[in-house]
Amino acid sequence: MKAYNPYTPSRRQASTVTYRGTITRNEPAKALTYGRKRAVGRNNVGRITVRHKGSGHKRLFREIDFKYNKINIPAKIESVEYDPNRSGLIGLALYADGERRYVLLPASMRVGDKFAISAEAEVKTGNRLPLKKIPVGTFVYNIELQPGGGAKLVRSAGSFAQVLSNDAGYTSLKLPSTEVRQVRETAWASIGAVSNEEQKLMNLGKAGRSRWLGIRPTVRGSAMNPVDHPYGGGEGRQGRGTRRPKTAHGKITGGRKTRRVKKYSDVFRVTRRQKKGRK
Repeated sequence: MKAYNPYTPSRRQASTVTYRGTITRNEPAKALTYGRKRAVGRNNVGRITVRHKGSGHKRLFREIDFKYNKINIPAKIESVEYDPNRSGLIGLALYADGERRYVLLPASMRVGDKFAISAEAEVKTGNRLPLKKIPVGTFVYNIELQPGGGAKLVRSAGSFAQVLSNDAGYTSLKLPSTEVRQVRETAWASIGAVSNEEQKLMNLGKAGRSRWLGIRPTVRGSAMNPVDHPYGGGEGRQGRGTRRPKTAHGKITGGRKTRRVKKYSDVFRVTRRQKKGRK
């Protein structure tokens, strides 16, 4: 992490991740990039469906390979790069057949390191295997939910899941949320933890950096008028004045379960995630 001398008020609190010595290439591979208009919290008819999103710096999208369908073809990392669209670092992988693809890098993987996608691959950081071939206790990321469906779980910076057991065709995984979930043992996962684990320690330091990232201001409900929020109005600072915490639209929040009562994947949840503060 890099801290700054407080030569301006915003620099006093700011801290960033130092990529010097880690990032080896500044410009992405042109053949693996494309541009598109970001949704910035709007739906297909332009209405805001997610608040506090908008503007932000232009982003060039990198085509990341989450399918990992080049099985039994070894690959080597050619470069380590920053991707503005995700928190983890990405690497340009050169496969033995000459094709190049971007992959999500695990921690400790550097330029020149090799990895393999094979059911017989060694249990080594970066390699990708079916879950039934991975020993209990191993850390994994880029986990498939359905065999061949591509990596869906555990893709953000510094995150990893742990293999707890293999039984009756399913593998039990402890996810970063502390939830224990069963996944088919024929689904694939990569060995290791996602790179850039210091990202969560970064302090933006000023409101402007949030705007560059496409994050718009969040106004407290108690600072609004009564017409705009259930907490609004009153002289001076007021309490919320209602029995339960709620959103601007009157929906109950803070403790209400939002998961569907009969969600199809409930049968695969062994234990729910723990609430914050509970040990």
